[in-house]
Amino acid sequence: MRLTKSGITFTFVKYALLAGFALVVLLPIYLAVLGGFKSIGQLNVDPVGWPRPAYVENYVNIFVKSRFFLYLGNSLIVMAATVALDVVAAGLAGYALSRFDVKTKNLIYQYFLLGLLFPMTLAILPIYIQLRTFKLLDTYVGVILPQTAFLLPFHILIFKGFIRQIPGDLEDAVKIDGCGKMGFLFHVVIPLSRPAIATISVLAMVTSWNNFFLPLIILNDRDKYTLPMGSMDFVGQYLADWNIILAFFVICMAPAIAFYLYAQKHIVSGLAAGAVKG
Repeated sequence: MRLTKSGITFTFVKYALLAGFALVVLLPIYLAVLGGFKSIGQLNVDPVGWPRPAYVENYVNIFVKSRFFLYLGNSLIVMAATVALDVVAAGLAGYALSRFDVKTKNLIYQYFLLGLLFPMTLAILPIYIQLRTFKLLDTYVGVILPQTAFLLPFHILIFKGFIRQIPGDLEDAVKIDGCGKMGFLFHVVIPLSRPAIATISVLAMVTSWNNFFLPLIILNDRDKYTLPMGSMDFVGQYLADWNIILAFFVICMAPAIAFYLYAQKHIVSGLAAGAVKG
């Protein structure tokens, strides 16, 4: 196949843009990794250059002298509860909106989609007031519930689009065998929705793992801090150990990046199958 001049130009522009986007993403990660191996003096004098010498103890001390494993356990608790609640709620809502004949289901669906228009920063004050009213401040539940609520609109969209693709004839065949709506859900919809479940689980895990703003507002007890908040242990009243903070951020990012790269095929397939046709 012979490329035309316009085709070559388009290919060049496409790859140039992709390289530019990759540089924007990878450069901060590169600087963070190198900064974690430097002293404060090296970081101030040459933030971009290679560390000479490399202070490996910056990374080692995070595991030995900080409360890293306590924060890790807190993050895992919040993440696991958020994923479980999000998958169940989004799955049931998506199933109901795609399979139940209710006159108001389109109105309910549009109501859910309105959640895509409101960022968490805009709603943090009423969220804080409600959590204080229900005495959920400084608790894991106070982080899990709002975090799940802001994940649900997009995930319901994915589930609804995915479940709608399941043929109606399959549901009729299941009814002949004596299964109702719930039997169809458990025996057919859930096994067939594994790509959508995997996609939503990964997105919820990465979002919960990286969430800093909501736990910062809700949690006061240091024993309940999540992993992103652990960086505040290295910030004093007048000075901050930025080299240790960068090393801490790199360690926090590594599991999320590794898991995201591992599960990217599920994410692409789930988004393509669900969100596009939803």
